[in-house]
Amino acid sequence: MSPLKLLAEDEADLQVISAALQDAIGQIGDLVYEPGQRSLTAVFNRFRWEGDEKSGQRVRTALQLGTVSAVRSRNLRRDDPKAIVNLLAITFEPGDAPSGAVVLTFAGGADMRVEVECIDAVLADLGEPWPTPRRPHHDD
Repeated sequence: MSPLKLLAEDEADLQVISAALQDAIGQIGDLVYEPGQRSLTAVFNRFRWEGDEKSGQRVRTALQLGTVSAVRSRNLRRDDPKAIVNLLAITFEPGDAPSGAVVLTFAGGADMRVEVECIDAVLADLGEPWPTPRRPHHDD
C-alpha cells in the first residue's frame, strides 16, 4: 500500500484526516508553531487504520496546518519536549467564514486550538510502516 497523502480544504476533508490520525502518538517537541510561516507542523506515529486488520502497523506522518494566526494549548506539558501525546480527534469550530479554529484533542483532557483563516491542512506519511503488536482499542 502506498504512503497516505491527504489534503483538507473544508470540514469534511478535515474529518478524513482526523480519522487517519486517530490514536496517533507523538512528542510535545514535535508540535511546532512557526508564526512567521503562519503554520503549525505536527509529526506523529500514526496507526494505519487503512491497513490489514490482522496485522497492526504504525508509520511516521506529518500534519501541517496553514493560514495559522494563533495557537493556544490547554493541559499540554510544554515544559518537556519529550512528553508523549496521544491524538484522539481533530475538529473544526467555525468562525467568520471561512475562518475558525482547528482543535486537536488529546487523551488526558489536553487540547490545542489553532486559529486559522481557512482550512488548509496536509497530511503525508514520511516513511515505511513498521509492525506493532498493540492495536488501539476504545471501550464503548
